[in-house]
Amino acid sequence: MAGMREIRERIASVSEIMKITNAMYLISSSNLKKAKKRLENTEPYFEKLQSTIHHILLHTPEFEHKYFDQREEKKPEDKMIGYIVVTADKGLAGAYNHNVLKLAEQEMAKHKNTCLFVVGQIGRHYFSRKNVTIDAEFLYTAQNPTLYRARAIAETVTDLFERKYLDEVYVIYTKMINSMDMEPEMLKLFPLEREDFEHPLQKQDHDIVTFRPSPEKVMDHLVPNYMKGLIFGVLVEAFSSEQNARMTAMSGATTSASEMIKELSLQYNRARQAAITQEITEIVSGANAQKDES
Repeated sequence: MAGMREIRERIASVSEIMKITNAMYLISSSNLKKAKKRLENTEPYFEKLQSTIHHILLHTPEFEHKYFDQREEKKPEDKMIGYIVVTADKGLAGAYNHNVLKLAEQEMAKHKNTCLFVVGQIGRHYFSRKNVTIDAEFLYTAQNPTLYRARAIAETVTDLFERKYLDEVYVIYTKMINSMDMEPEMLKLFPLEREDFEHPLQKQDHDIVTFRPSPEKVMDHLVPNYMKGLIFGVLVEAFSSEQNARMTAMSGATTSASEMIKELSLQYNRARQAAITQEITEIVSGANAQKDES
């Protein structure tokens, strides 16, 4: 009977775990829908910013600006490269954190001078354990991305690029291709490239256009806002990928728990059947013994 009691306790324990994994699946599903909705609501504005930057570049072919400065006076090995690595604040999301951290390490190993900014507790703990220097004031959570947080991050890296402390800036995050496939991605933030704003299908516009007060001043205003939108999109996509990975992991855990309960229930029924059979055998044996004595 002790075996049956242990099996019952295991069934109860696994059932509780299954409730938790199922709840986490539902929470991640809800978070994913909300994140996608926020991104959809802001996309038109930032697409318009990108289009306006393209318009300026189209009409000013010789235009030069600090945000497009390629720092050609520096040797590649002497450049300071900044990396923003977007991880999660918690685990239970399959290989989500592992994959993005692996890509970050591979890219950082290519350069002598690097500056690391980390979004998310998992990444901060990981690099701290490896004694990798992290920007101590760059403390941003990965949960529920906001435009305010994106603006703060954008202002930090934009300022460092303007002051020429950083020569190039990249963000490493997880891109969600579809509900089944996600992959770590590296996106260049600074310096901007003209090619990033070209539209192959758009016809050449030969009209004379005047920008007031000047193309430089207009670009000074547009790029920081564009960068805010770009980083917000990255944060939302990374957060969506995290939720999707956690949904997959929790779905698998719930399925495994359900199968384990079925197996334990089968073991319990077999043990119970064996116990009943044993009791019947003992009763029959006792009855036969009494009959023989009489």
